Amino acid sequence: MKKFILILMIATLTTTAWAQTTSMKMNAGVITRKLAATKEFYTSVLDFGVTFENDFYLLLHTPGHTAEISFLLPGHASQQPFFQQPFQGKGMYLTIEVDDVDKLYAAIKKKKIPIKIALRDEPWGDRHFAIEDPNGVGIDIVKYSPR
Repeated sequence: MKKFILILMIATLTTTAWAQTTSMKMNAGVITRKLAATKEFYTSVLDFGVTFENDFYLLLHTPGHTAEISFLLPGHASQQPFFQQPFQGKGMYLTIEVDDVDKLYAAIKKKKIPIKIALRDEPWGDRHFAIEDPNGVGIDIVKYSPR
């Protein structure tokens, strides 16, 4: 039993030490033929900026440069087969946390962007609405409640 506890303690310490010394940054990516429409949508509707762009790849960042999302043209010769099939437009969403969800909702409605879920308050306290990008990616825009 003492050996088991010692092994468990070592494994926990090793895992904790690895997690504390490893830096990670996530960048979601969507494989799509709609690079131009995607760029227009994210830059004009959500005020994202372009970090990098070429003929087959688009990397965008949030207004505060705190997160990025990438878009890749399908079937490009520079990419491995695993990264060549296009997204089929179902089963993916992004959550964007904002300080003033009401203000952004009004601005997006003014731009006549279709609203998929109208602005609402949830029983757990969050206030949010949802739109969809040109690729079918759902975008949930939320102001979290401090509950």
